[in-house]
Amino acid sequence: MEIKIQSIHFDATEKLEAYIEKKVAKLEKYEDIQKVEVVLKVVKPATAMNKEVAIMANVPGNALRVEKVCDTFEEGIDLGIDSLKAQLQKFKEKSRNY
Repeated sequence: MEIKIQSIHFDATEKLEAYIEKKVAKLEKYEDIQKVEVVLKVVKPATAMNKEVAIMANVPGNALRVEKVCDTFEEGIDLGIDSLKAQLQKFKEKSRNY
């Protein structure tokens, strides 16, 4: 599984990138994932709830996408990964039924 991290309007720290890779690696039990892209973006730097996280997972025949806006990137990653797990579970069940 290929992991691509992109940060817009700021430079992501190594600690943040390691955190993202650790969390995304947990998705490997859903064996169909080919590539995961994580886009981190700071919207309006002076306000609260200004960290936008978008996670895209490419699975055969489909692309799953999750977007979260939170106070911290870590919180956004956690919520995004949880949502993506639910989407992957649904996708897996649908493909099993066909």
